[in-house]
Amino acid sequence: MSEKVKNPNQRLKILYLYKILLDYSDEEHAITMPEIIARLEEYGISAGRKALYEDIEALRNYGLDILPCGRGANAGYKAVSREFELPELKLLADAVSSSRFLTEKKSAGLIKKLETLASVYEAKQINRQVYISDRVKAVNERIYINVDAIHRAIAEQKKISFKYFDYDLNKNKKYRDGIRTCSPYALTWDHERYYLVAYYEKYGSISNFRVDRMESVTVTDENAVPYPEGFDLSDYLNATFSMFSGEEEAVRLRFDKSLINAVIDRFGKDIMICADGDEHFTVHVQIKTEQPEPFFGWLFQFGSKAQIISPAKLRDRYVEMLREVADGQQI
Repeated sequence: MSEKVKNPNQRLKILYLYKILLDYSDEEHAITMPEIIARLEEYGISAGRKALYEDIEALRNYGLDILPCGRGANAGYKAVSREFELPELKLLADAVSSSRFLTEKKSAGLIKKLETLASVYEAKQINRQVYISDRVKAVNERIYINVDAIHRAIAEQKKISFKYFDYDLNKNKKYRDGIRTCSPYALTWDHERYYLVAYYEKYGSISNFRVDRMESVTVTDENAVPYPEGFDLSDYLNATFSMFSGEEEAVRLRFDKSLINAVIDRFGKDIMICADGDEHFTVHVQIKTEQPEPFFGWLFQFGSKAQIISPAKLRDRYVEMLREVADGQQI
């Protein structure tokens, strides 16, 4: 008489029990012992109550926070703590859903993975929360592959090569000339976009590249150019508007005191703030003024409550731009 072949899943009983408790219980929902036994049977695993009590105690000793609840036929168990709490998962799901850097397809895939970190009941809350209508999303499906390659190059201190493109009026890609090579320093967010900060040999200076407009990112065997002496990424980003590159220039600005929060939000708490009478203050900041239009746009939102004090050349350019805009609006 041949020996009966046992179900190989039987040895995995405690692992499936761990999964069942996390999937089908949380602080608001318990799973009863009959339900646990039924779920295990779906995996072809048979288990008696006594053995399951011992397994649950072993999981408690392992660190899973399991609480008994109810009595009699309603008695059950709750896994009340896990790696990510529901509010944290909602926060992550919101960030993934609203990110313009991620495509719709990639956002949906990541949210599905986030849902697996919650119970089936909490996963429904995550799914209902994440939809944001009419968001402009990225269309480059290989962005996350580019990001991985860039991170690897930074870690290995190697250069990368890539193709860079813009869009024409027909919404078609138009590649810029040649393959670009640079030394990657950091990836950063700005205005809901992912940018690469790198040393670009063509210009011999620090430049920024939109990651969603990069294609065929390849890590080369060539060593990257080291950080320039005295380069500080935080200072560099504070001086950059809309991620335009260029040389920095010392700029003195004057603001109404009601704008103190906006100024600190933009330039950080380390800037020197000087009172200018009872109603105003001035700051000295470093600004990339080679392409000042993004900086002018930021300043314009404050109307007459913000002024450029120096340099005079930059102030004159701002006034000239305002006049051109006003003339252009006349019908």
